[in-house]
Amino acid sequence: MRYTREELAEARRSIDSTLRKCEKALEKLRPGTSPHTLTVRRIRAFRIALALIDREMDGTEIPGPEGKEDL
Repeated sequence: MRYTREELAEARRSIDSTLRKCEKALEKLRPGTSPHTLTVRRIRAFRIALALIDREMDGTEIPGPEGKEDL
């Protein structure tokens, strides 16, 4: 399915906002707990979604999975 640039830009803004909220919430969660693990997985998924949207919008390559350790 194809989306307009405007639809992609709006989706990107929404995902980016949610990603920032998750990153902020992660600081308050204790590692090893279920909420922490779930939030880490959500952050990874949102970063992938943003990379895919960026690729669709401008044709750039998606970076690999480096940076997993910074969560």
